[in-house]
Parts: sequence; structure tokens; C-alpha cells
Amino acid sequence: MKRGFDLLLVCLTAPAWLMGLGLVALLVRKKLGAPVLFRQTRPGRHGRLFTLLKFRTMSDARDRAGQLLPDAQRLDAFGRWLRATSLDELPELFNVLRGDMSLVGPRPLLVQYLARYTPEQARRHDVRPGITGWAQVHGRNALCWEERFAMDLWYVEHRSLWLDLGILGRTVARVLKREGINAPGVATMPEFLGSTRAGEENHS
Repeated sequence: MKRGFDLLLVCLTAPAWLMGLGLVALLVRKKLGAPVLFRQTRPGRHGRLFTLLKFRTMSDARDRAGQLLPDAQRLDAFGRWLRATSLDELPELFNVLRGDMSLVGPRPLLVQYLARYTPEQARRHDVRPGITGWAQVHGRNALCWEERFAMDLWYVEHRSLWLDLGILGRTVARVLKREGINAPGVATMPEFLGSTRAGEENHS
């Protein structure tokens, strides 16, 4: 039922988001150059790997040694705008069509985090990852990792079509308010290094 809902909603809204996707692609090409899309391997349901698609938001600025500058320095005003409006997420609708993702679910994180989860945290992979989710409408990247994982697990245990509809509605409001885009002092979130036995968060 959830998969059918995803496909129905994505297909019904295709004329609108395809037009938006084309316009944003042109802007990215003009502002940041090629490639327009950012591709990265992420773990999906049951840890199965897939290629996540997003619009590129950072430049290729490098230091004198040829090394890429830190993310915060490569994220200019245009890239921040893309993230603030969540327009960089539009290509993930193709991930939804392919079955890699759902409209609603825990956000797909980095592959290297798989070995750092506790058994309880790893349950976030019992469902397909989502473009938006319970954690995204309750703070997004402003949450610490422990809070974020707790909300992911709450969603896994309480997921329903009605809950998904509520999350989608609240996502629109969050995007309009542009809240929780990044954690203080970093472009998005600090690296997740694993949880201590006491349940405290480790930061990079």
C-alpha cells in the first residue's frame, strides 16, 4: 500500500516536478557547472546499496595543493538556497520511482555509518529510506544524532499511510520556514562516529 501510494503521488505530480527539475538543472549548470547531479552510494532497505541522486550544491574549489576545500567553504549562496528550499532533493523522486526510496522514511545516510550503528539504530533500515521523514519535520539537521535515530525508530514502529500524509504536509511547512537546514558550525551534520555505551553522541 505504501509503495502504491508513493508511485501514485509521484506520477500524478510528475508534470510539476519534472518542469521544476529541468529549471533547477539549468541553474545548477550555469552557477556550478558540470556535473549537474551529485551521485553517491547510500544504504537502503535492509542495507542494500543504491545510487542516491541529488542536485549538486557545492563548487569544486580547491586549495593550492589541489585538495578540495572543506564543505562549508564550497557551499556558496546558491548552494545554500538549493538546500534551504530542498530543491536539491528533486532528483530523488527518480529513486522513489525505481524503488530505492520512499517519499517518507528515515533519510539514507553514509555507507560507512553501517558498522557504527547499535543493533537498535540499525533498525532504521527495516524500511525504505525517505526524501523526508519524522526526524526531518522535528528539527532536521539541527537534531543531534541520538535524537535523530530515536525519531527514525519511532517512525519504523508507528508507520502508516496517515502518518506519511501528515509528515508530507508538515514537510511543506518546514521547507517554507527553512528551519533545521544545518547543524551549528557545519554545512549539514557532523560525522556520526558511533554511540557510546552511555548513549552519548560522538562528534567529529
